[in-house]
Amino acid sequence: MGLSDIIINKIKDEGPISFHTFMDICLYHPAYGYYTTPGDKIGVDGDFFTSSSLTSSFGATIARQIEEMWNILGKKDFTIVEYGAGQGLLCHDMLEYLKDNQQLYNQLRYCIIEKRKGNYQSEKVSSYRSIDEIPGDMDCILSNELIDNFPVHQVEMQNELMEVYVDYDQQFKELFKPAPSSIRKYFHKLDVTLPEGYRTEVNLDAIKWIKNIASHLKRGFIITIDYGATSENLYKPHRSCGTVVCYCKHRISDDYFYNIGQQDITALVNFSALDHWGQMAGLNTIGITSQGCFLDALGFKELLRNAIQKQKKDILQMVREESYISYNLLFDMGAKFQVMIQSKNVEETRLTGMTYK
Repeated sequence: MGLSDIIINKIKDEGPISFHTFMDICLYHPAYGYYTTPGDKIGVDGDFFTSSSLTSSFGATIARQIEEMWNILGKKDFTIVEYGAGQGLLCHDMLEYLKDNQQLYNQLRYCIIEKRKGNYQSEKVSSYRSIDEIPGDMDCILSNELIDNFPVHQVEMQNELMEVYVDYDQQFKELFKPAPSSIRKYFHKLDVTLPEGYRTEVNLDAIKWIKNIASHLKRGFIITIDYGATSENLYKPHRSCGTVVCYCKHRISDDYFYNIGQQDITALVNFSALDHWGQMAGLNTIGITSQGCFLDALGFKELLRNAIQKQKKDILQMVREESYISYNLLFDMGAKFQVMIQSKNVEETRLTGMTYK
């Protein structure tokens, strides 16, 4: 029995399921979900690239920002918590950069939260399934391309706000039910009015997530890097069909009923929601900026050039590689991804990464 059959049987037994439930099963079913089964997800042989898979300089640049945070917090024992580390590339590259700051590195603890515990080769790293398991204080909570894979509720404005459900009759199909108050309140709190015929997503799991990590952070910072936008840019007319897309072997599709369990499903993150409910949970938003501006402010180009030169390739190859990576991380992905930094119980401060916010 495959994942499609499992979903079909669930619909037959329980009736139509919300798109949120459908997406959750597709990505995280314990035996057949996209993210819970073995196989390359990232890189040439996978389904998509991430910033950390393109160059180690991405992690080094984030480490520069964290080094500044360590200084602000008083150069004390420092704990980084990374959500969704995957292959551990970002963790590895950050630790390699921070080794040059011996005082910080000696005081450093790196905690990874993953649904599946990995084998990360460093004495500094420990792996957990939940933030609740991590002992002691945390100083910086980091996520990169995490929230865009949280299951979302799909809605469409008709005579009233309707939620999208998934049904099955010889094939998968959609149907609509009136949206519950939790989803209607989401738009009310963000002061968003959808025009008739407009379809979009609501990521209630992201709200639970930001509230949860805010409750665990006594004093420190949260860095969130993801594919998304603020409400002002998210609900533009050209996005009236929604932002859910699927990735399979580097091909993009909007057919989430195809290759069930074998393709990634993602939706844009609403950073205005993280800002709003973060503030409600006691966080202060230091800034939101594009990934390109964030990296540029922290000297990404210099770090990239130095890293490529260490590989001792011929000059033309180095120029091509630097040009390709710079274009992707500063301009292409650099424009599509946003970086938000929030703080809690930290005196008002300026961070280099938010210079161009």
